[in-house]
Amino acid sequence: MSYTVGRGTENAQPDVERPSEKLSLGVAARLSRYLQVLTQARKIGKDTISSQELADYTHVNSTQIRRDLSGFGKFGKRGVGYNVESLVTQIRKILRTSGQHNIAVFGAGHLGIAIANSDIFADHGFRVVAVFDVDAEKVGRRIGPLTVRHNAELRAVIEDEEIVVAVLAVPSQAAQTLADELVDAGVKIIFNYSDALLQVPPEVTVHTSSPAVDLLYALYFYLT
Repeated sequence: MSYTVGRGTENAQPDVERPSEKLSLGVAARLSRYLQVLTQARKIGKDTISSQELADYTHVNSTQIRRDLSGFGKFGKRGVGYNVESLVTQIRKILRTSGQHNIAVFGAGHLGIAIANSDIFADHGFRVVAVFDVDAEKVGRRIGPLTVRHNAELRAVIEDEEIVVAVLAVPSQAAQTLADELVDAGVKIIFNYSDALLQVPPEVTVHTSSPAVDLLYALYFYLT
């Protein structure tokens, strides 16, 4: 893997080029976790953070954290830690998430409304620009600044808003048909909150979020 980075102190802004090869899944997953913690640290006004603090919040060994970050440049300073703002910027560059990315939420029930109203996506450069549903009673309702649209409009909206990410907060039995329509419309990333096992082409990424699975994962490490 080849990277070109600048060398400086924790306050420097190294010039991080895009990697010539994709990150491994493990590195990408860990960097995403670091970014989540750093974003929250920035929100509460922290200027610096140590590798041990990152370890406490992410449950990743501090040695592993230093190893992950040192592969992209010198971001920290012994005894001081990492500059939060600088590291947020650089990890976003490494993960190729700099800039603004538009999201569509499908399902205007309680979960869909919560997702659309949450600032969790905005914190990371994602913007919910459309909410869809097939229920005539929900279509036309306002969710913040957005009006719920019918799924029949999805293709036109996806093209107009250049949406590449769709969040599915729909019943499991509706998820696959909806996923097929989204893939056909050009969506490349589907964040699936249903229990459905979605089948999509290899060029489309599906991430299924299940509280039950997350709980089983946490329980396993607690018991062992």
